[in-house]
Amino acid sequence: MTTSPTGHALPDLVMTWGRGRAHSRITAQPEPIEGGYRVAVGPPSTEVREVFHTYTTDGLAATVARLDTPGNQVMIAGPNELLESLIPSSWTMDQGGHLMSVVFTPAGYEIPEGYRLIVETDGPLTVVRIFHANGDLAASARLGRDDDFGVFDKVITAPAHQRRGLGSTAMRALTWHASALGMRYGLLVASDEGRALYEHLGWTFLSDFPGARSKQD
Repeated sequence: MTTSPTGHALPDLVMTWGRGRAHSRITAQPEPIEGGYRVAVGPPSTEVREVFHTYTTDGLAATVARLDTPGNQVMIAGPNELLESLIPSSWTMDQGGHLMSVVFTPAGYEIPEGYRLIVETDGPLTVVRIFHANGDLAASARLGRDDDFGVFDKVITAPAHQRRGLGSTAMRALTWHASALGMRYGLLVASDEGRALYEHLGWTFLSDFPGARSKQD
């Protein structure tokens, strides 16, 4: 676990990520619970995700047992191995997650030749889309605002347009526009593959952030 360059404590960052992610995905805001929060996975279903920044091993084991219904999920800011050791065979681990943060130092960005970039902001949500000259949606990224933070989410590049710097372009564009809107910090949860990209862009790894879910029938 690493000290955040933003100066915020890990519990605060986990809660901020939850609120910003809800804005990004246009879902209900998370409900605070002891040590973290609870959020609906996919209304109108009754499935829930509980996310913890503070916990004990016994407490996590009890949570997994309580949520042992197909579709429910648990995430922790902590070791992958710990969560994996607590889930039964009826659960599956998600792909690796890594909580990361950055202090915005926005700079200009260039759009690769043959592409155009569109930025749209609607309340706390900002979306960047990059289109190829043929009209294809080549890449996109979303950002949900929570006060001084922009929570980056769903940074996606279409397979046919990968390895052209579009993911980095989308991130730089979101950073520039977030800063212009008054945000000072960035926060995201990266995949194993994405972590290297974000570290190259100046982001700092804070904590592993694994998730697990009870398998669907």
